[in-house]
Amino acid sequence: MRSSAPSKACLHRRPYCACLPYKSKLSGRTTAMKTAITEMFGIQHPIIQGGMHYVGFAEMAAAVSNAGGLGIITGLTQGTPEKLANEIARCRDMTDKPFGVNLTILPTLTPPDYPGLVKAVIDGGVKVVETAGRNPVDLLPPLKDAGIKVIHKCTSVRHSLKAQDIGCDAVSVDGFECGGHPGEDDVPNFILLPRAADELDIPFVSSGGMADGRSLVASLAMGAQGMNMGTRFIATKEAPVHENVKQAIVAASELDTRLVMRPLRNTERVLANAAVERLIQKEKELGDAITIQDILPEVAGVYPKIMMEGAMDEGAWSCGMVAGLIHDIPTCKELIDGIMAQADEILARMNAMAKS
Repeated sequence: MRSSAPSKACLHRRPYCACLPYKSKLSGRTTAMKTAITEMFGIQHPIIQGGMHYVGFAEMAAAVSNAGGLGIITGLTQGTPEKLANEIARCRDMTDKPFGVNLTILPTLTPPDYPGLVKAVIDGGVKVVETAGRNPVDLLPPLKDAGIKVIHKCTSVRHSLKAQDIGCDAVSVDGFECGGHPGEDDVPNFILLPRAADELDIPFVSSGGMADGRSLVASLAMGAQGMNMGTRFIATKEAPVHENVKQAIVAASELDTRLVMRPLRNTERVLANAAVERLIQKEKELGDAITIQDILPEVAGVYPKIMMEGAMDEGAWSCGMVAGLIHDIPTCKELIDGIMAQADEILARMNAMAKS
């Protein structure tokens, strides 16, 4: 892994180079970038903070929303409707800007109270829900009746089309680079995003590998109406996680993630650590005979210990290949302002090229 120290100067001698700390790229930008996504969600910049387990608390969502993006509270981290209602109320105390709630639908023997969680969202006046995991069709009627916009996370074009067919308002298209669950097709965003643009009628955002203004402009060029960032937002000052987690992301390169649980067809991209290496060794030894019971010590209940206590080798935790593009720990405002300033510079340069 590389040094955790941020770059002191631009080695490439370019203005707004991505290797510079974000404070160096601020341009005082206050204008909004209008896309179908900013119009749909009522936000200033087409940047969404994805729902992340034990990261998407009120502090995180409010910081992103106050910076002009769309912050997301992670519903399953709260677990119960009562706790989610309290977290929504806490977020309302921290921002008057739009924010959303993530509801991930997981296969489990003891499912959460999804109807209760949906009611907490509606009663809390939340206007955006990010769904993920299984088909959210059963959650849609009450959400739609309440006028809530739903964006569903998808790892393939076929799943995106299904989300469109059942009535989702937008989709987040997750490429193979993403942290967490990239699906089983292994299609990276340079192919997946244009394919989505070819097929979809509803707006979509890019997700997986997104870090800076270059990511945003490239996403727009490939047909997306904005971008979703997960790992990049963990490495911010307001992210309510242990400093060890942030420093691990800054120190990691694009080569430091691993894919686990492939034999279970529940593939997850995680940051390499001792627990992950144990898990991978089990997969090699047990082959197709492996079950979820075999890897419970590495995957069950580990997030509080990692995210809250900083016990980095406690288990497997989601992290994207985008770690290779993360060199600093800015505030959410510095991050988003820097992204938009860099996007402005790129677009201006491209426009100049077109006119020459």
